Amino acid sequence: MDLAERMSRLGSETAFEVLAAARVREALGHRVIHLEIGEPDFPTPPHIVEAGIRALRDGATGYTPAVGILELREAIAEQVAETRGITVHPDEVVVTPGGKPVMFYSLLAVAGEGDEVIYPDPGFPIYDSMIRFVGATPVPIPLREEIDFRLDVEELLGLIGPRTKLIILNSPCNPTGSVLTRSDMARIAEACLNRNLMVLSDEIYSRILYDEEHVSIASFPGMQDKTIILDGFSKTYAMTGWRLGYGVMNRELAHHFGKLMINSNSCTAAFTQFAGIEALRGDQGPTEEMIATFRRRRDRVVPLLNAIEGVSCRTPRGAFYAFPNISSSGLSAKAFQVKLLEEENVAVLSGPSFGPHGEGYLRLSYASSIENLEQGIERIGHIVRSLG
Repeated sequence: MDLAERMSRLGSETAFEVLAAARVREALGHRVIHLEIGEPDFPTPPHIVEAGIRALRDGATGYTPAVGILELREAIAEQVAETRGITVHPDEVVVTPGGKPVMFYSLLAVAGEGDEVIYPDPGFPIYDSMIRFVGATPVPIPLREEIDFRLDVEELLGLIGPRTKLIILNSPCNPTGSVLTRSDMARIAEACLNRNLMVLSDEIYSRILYDEEHVSIASFPGMQDKTIILDGFSKTYAMTGWRLGYGVMNRELAHHFGKLMINSNSCTAAFTQFAGIEALRGDQGPTEEMIATFRRRRDRVVPLLNAIEGVSCRTPRGAFYAFPNISSSGLSAKAFQVKLLEEENVAVLSGPSFGPHGEGYLRLSYASSIENLEQGIERIGHIVRSLG
C-alpha cells in the first residue's frame, strides 16, 4: 500500500510485543512469569465496577459532551485542586479515553514542523513516537542512574532553545520509578516562566508514591496556564481496560482539545465516566491497600536484585517498576530480554524499549505476586551467572 509518509514515523510499545511472544510460549505449554506489562494485578474495586454497571442499567449508553460529563469534570477539578494546591474549574478539564490522547492532543495542538520537544530518555515510548508523528523534532534528556534517574536540571536548561515548544515531564517515571524533587520542579518552572513553551506533565502515577507527597509543576507560581496535567484512572484504580483519562489545562487549550476529541473519539464512553466519579468520590481504601502492597513488593524486589553479583538496582520512589542495571552481563539488554524469556520463561522489557539511554537495563514490573517476583529474579540470577 502507498501509505502516507507520516505512518513510517510511528513507533510502538514493546510491552505488547513481548507479551505476544510470551503467549506463544504459553501456548507451547510453558509457564511464563509475566513481569513485562505495566498494569496493576488487582481487579477494579467492586464499588467502581458497580457504578459502571448501574450507569449502563440506568441508560448511560449514548453520547456525552466531547470534553466529558460535567459531574466527572467537577470531581476531577476538585481532586486536582486538592492534590496540587491550585484552583481548577471544570472547563479546564477534558476527559479522554485513556491517558494517551492527552499526549497526542498536546503535541497536535502545540508542536509542529520545525519545533522541538524535550522528553525523558528512558521514558514512555509513545512520547518519541508521537513527537515524530506530528513532524516535530524529538530532543531527549537522559535519565542517569548516578542521580537516581532524575533528569539533570542543568542539562535540561541547556537543551531549551528558541525552537522548544514543549517539555514533557514524567514524575513518578515509567520505566525508572524516579521522582523529581520539589527543588528540581522549582528550577524547571523558573526556566519555563518567561519562555514561549508549554509543559506536558505526565502524572499518571501521581498516587503511587512511597516516601513523599506528589509535586506537580503546575503548582508553582505562573505555571498553571503553561502546564497540561495528564492523569487518569488506569494505574490508581486498576482500570486499564476502562480507558479513562483526563487532561487539565488552561481554558483556551481545553477548547481546542474538545475539538480534537470531536474529530477523533466523539466522546469517552458514558458508563466509564460514571465509574470514574465513584472512583474519585468513593472508598479510597482499595487504592491505599494496592499501594501498600506495591511498597512491600518493592522492598522485597530491590534487595533481591542487588544480591545478584554484577547487578545493581536503585530503589524506585514511585510507580511499580524496578530498573536494574545488567550491563556487566556482557549482553545487550535486548539479547538478555530474549534469552530470559526463551531459556527461563520470564518476560521483562529491555531498557532500550524506552529509548537509547535505557541500554544496559531491564524494566521489571512488580505488579505481580511475591512468589512470581522471587522466582523471576532467581531466574535472572541464573542467566547472569551463566554468562559469568
